[in-house]
Amino acid sequence: MNTQQTFRTLTITVVLLAACFAVPLSAQSVPEAKELNLYSARHYKTDEALYSDFTKKTGIKINRIEADDNALAERLKSEGANSPADVILMVDAARLWRAQIDGFFKPINSKYLDGRIPANLRSKPDPEGSTWFGLSTRARLVVYNKDKVKPQDVDTYEKLAEPMNKGKVCTRSGTHPYMLSLIGAMIERRGEAATEEWARGMVANMARPPRGGDTDQIKAVASGECGVALANSYYLVRLLRSNKPEDKAVVSKIGFVWPNQKTSGAHINIAGGGVAKNAPHPKAALEFLEYLASDSAQEYFANGNNEWPVVKSVKIENEGLKMLGPFKAEDISVAAIGRNQIAAQRILDRVGYK
Repeated sequence: MNTQQTFRTLTITVVLLAACFAVPLSAQSVPEAKELNLYSARHYKTDEALYSDFTKKTGIKINRIEADDNALAERLKSEGANSPADVILMVDAARLWRAQIDGFFKPINSKYLDGRIPANLRSKPDPEGSTWFGLSTRARLVVYNKDKVKPQDVDTYEKLAEPMNKGKVCTRSGTHPYMLSLIGAMIERRGEAATEEWARGMVANMARPPRGGDTDQIKAVASGECGVALANSYYLVRLLRSNKPEDKAVVSKIGFVWPNQKTSGAHINIAGGGVAKNAPHPKAALEFLEYLASDSAQEYFANGNNEWPVVKSVKIENEGLKMLGPFKAEDISVAAIGRNQIAAQRILDRVGYK
C-alpha cells in the first residue's frame, strides 16, 4: 500500500468514527429526568400530602405552578410549544373541555386509566387523539333554610325556577364554570328550549344578584338572606366537619337535599387532568396520572379533600361524606357537559343571568 492509499484509508476511518460520535442526542437512549412540571388549578393545601406520597413512591420530584384555570390557560397559550408543563390539572368539566379545544393535551394510551376511570368521566379523543381524565367528583346539591323552605319544594333543580320559590334563590354568577356545567348537563338531557325557560325562571326567583362562592351561598341561606341555594358538595362537607362555632351555627340552620332523585339524579362534576401536549417528561407525566387513579390517591381525594373517588371500588372513610348519605347521580358524559358550555353561556346571556 502506497502513501496515498494509506492516507485515504485513514481519512475514511476518521470520517466513520466521527459519524459514530456525531449521532444526535435525540437518537440516543437518554434517560428521562426524574422530575415533573405540574400546572395545577387545584388550590387545596391538603394536596401537598398527595404530591409528597408520589415523590416518595417514585423518586420523581414535582415542580409546581399553581394558579386559577384562566391564568393557567393564558400561560400555556403564551408559552406555546416551549411550555415546560408535563401535567395539567383543572377543576370542572367545562374548563377541561376548553383546554382540550385549545390544544393543551396530548394523546394518552393507558390501559390502567381506561380500566379504572368510567367512560362518562373522561373525554373522547379529539381529531388529534388528545384526551383528559376525571380524577375526582363532586355533586351539585341544594341547600335550604329550614325555617323558610320546605325540602319538598326544592327537591329538583327544576323546582328552583317555579313561582313558589320567587325571591328565595341564590347562586354563583352565571359566568362561573360550575353554573355553565350544570346548565350544560340540563341542555344534554332536556334540550336548549326547556333549559332556557328554566334559566329565565331562576332569574325571576333570585333573592339577590348572583355573587360570591359556594360557601357564601350556604352562609346566606343560614342568615336568611336566601331561602335556597346551589352548592358543590365538598363545600358543605367542609362545614359539616368543622369544629368552629361559627360553622356549627351555620350548619344548625340549614338543610340539604339531593335533587332529582326520582328522575335524572344529582348533577356531577369533576376535577381532572391530562398530559400536556409538549411535555418534556411524558413518561413521568403518565406515571403521575396513573398514580392519581390508584387506590391510595383516590382514598386521599375522599378523606383529605371531601371529594368522591372516580374509582368505584375505593372505600370512603370520610365521616362528612357519609353524613351526606347515598344518592342517585346523573350519568351524563362530562365531555358532553363541556361541549355544551357555549350554548349554556348564550342561554344565560339571553335571560340576563348575571
